[in-house]
Amino acid sequence: MQPMELAVLGVLVVVAVCVVSPRLGVAAPLSLVAVGVGLSFVPGVPDAQIDPEIVLAGVLPPLLYASSVTMPITDFRRDLKAIGGLSVILVIVTSTVLGLLLPLVVPGIGFAEAFALGAIVSPTDAVATSIARRTGAPPRLLTVLDGESMLNDATALVLLRSAVAATGISISVLDVGVDLLLAVAVACLVGVVVAAASLLARSLVKDATVATAISFVVPFVAYAPAEHLGASGLVAVVVAGLAIGSRGYVELRPEDRVAERINWRTIAFLLEGAVFLVMGLQLRPLWDDFSGTGQSVGLMAGVAALVLAVVLVARVLFTGVLLLSLRGDRRQHEASRPRMAALRDYLTSPEAQRHSAARRQRALKAIQRREHDITFYGEQSMSARDGLVLTWAGMRGCITVVAAQTLPHDLAQRDLLVLVAFGVAGASLLVQGGTLAFVVRRLGVLDDREAARRDQLGSLVAALADVSQSRCDEAEVEGLDGRPIDPAVVQQVRRRSTPAAEWAWAGVEGAERDRLLQDFRTLQALVIEDQREALLDLRSEGRYDSVVIGELLDRLDAVQSWVR
Repeated sequence: MQPMELAVLGVLVVVAVCVVSPRLGVAAPLSLVAVGVGLSFVPGVPDAQIDPEIVLAGVLPPLLYASSVTMPITDFRRDLKAIGGLSVILVIVTSTVLGLLLPLVVPGIGFAEAFALGAIVSPTDAVATSIARRTGAPPRLLTVLDGESMLNDATALVLLRSAVAATGISISVLDVGVDLLLAVAVACLVGVVVAAASLLARSLVKDATVATAISFVVPFVAYAPAEHLGASGLVAVVVAGLAIGSRGYVELRPEDRVAERINWRTIAFLLEGAVFLVMGLQLRPLWDDFSGTGQSVGLMAGVAALVLAVVLVARVLFTGVLLLSLRGDRRQHEASRPRMAALRDYLTSPEAQRHSAARRQRALKAIQRREHDITFYGEQSMSARDGLVLTWAGMRGCITVVAAQTLPHDLAQRDLLVLVAFGVAGASLLVQGGTLAFVVRRLGVLDDREAARRDQLGSLVAALADVSQSRCDEAEVEGLDGRPIDPAVVQQVRRRSTPAAEWAWAGVEGAERDRLLQDFRTLQALVIEDQREALLDLRSEGRYDSVVIGELLDRLDAVQSWVR
């Protein structure tokens, strides 16, 4: 088949499987892997020999960007301890344990090779965690899983690079630690710079299509220079996405955000499906390579089972320690409430008037944000059942298969290590991914927050109504741009939650009607801007669920795009 034919066929397969899988009660990623395995044995289907660098530099950056740009920065900040522990410490611990254990049971490999395999199978996959999202797991668990999968790739790849280098020369633990810290620090700097440049460039563009096209190159612009500087390109992509996501509602136009959201959702859908399909297609070529070595299939299966068991046990133990730590943090947070109240009283007392009003306001906002964080930790605390779901949802996926194929061809037992990595990823997706929904239901941790969501949504809508009335009251008194405004315009803005209604109130076509409609659009846009600003303030305070606020922000974007 020609490349064009393969691409078209791949898209059709991804779409068809994603449509059929929900009706069969099977997660689409699992179905795509199975279909890929089946297609690999069909005569005429070429081997899926894909350069790993294409996936690392061409597929993972846009996937990670699509995830990070939609991640609420407040949620990420609140769970940074859990995300950092799972994405850095757990990866290092798992790699080290496997590095010490495997040389004892697998002949022909040393610590460096075993450590490399540990680094390969340690990170969870950004694509694989999409399975967890379909189960209805609680939002906080999804935030931790998303954050972990976005950052642990960098840790794993730095450790893998060091382990491969250690097969030829001696490298100290200090060297590895310094490399990791530098890789993250430089990547963060690159990500912030790229995000700022992207937002500036897109703010100067008046066409939503052009602005969206600029966003398509952001992941690669962040990835390439970071890798060139010896840092983690994937971390740079995540940082750029988080920064753009946190500032996009301020710096970009509504139509830009709407277009970007739809286009990136489509790109992520196709890339995710392609990754799982290719994983299945790669099974037969990998198996043929391993069979040619004459090694025991039983040894391969035994090593894969042992590695998967170590990975799961390490995750269970680490998650238990993490939950105990978070529980202690929650008690400390609750104990700090009286201190927060005392600080609030001081800032409103006569003694505090010696400080500037701006300084007092900043301090009050910081206290308010801290109090909302404490409430969040109390209301959405992570229980032992949540910990079990967090453990079981940590699936391995494409990054494991791709990283394994970057191993040098002269590495000891390379074919065995590559197939073991594929076996671990496949078994993880099959066993954990196939039973995750059952585990979530059986443990009773399904997200049953609909009542709370309705309450928050009603409260936020009421707040937006107050903002609208305030702006309309001001327009009635002061007019627009120093001139009086027709009361009919103000009345229509007050009455309508969306400008998508009929314009009959403005009268027949003509100059007067055009003026009224223009005033309507101007005032409506001002109301929406005020409402968006109020929502962003509420989001920064952390008082409301980020998902609920995100829904309203998206609605405002849709309405304002129509108004303009």
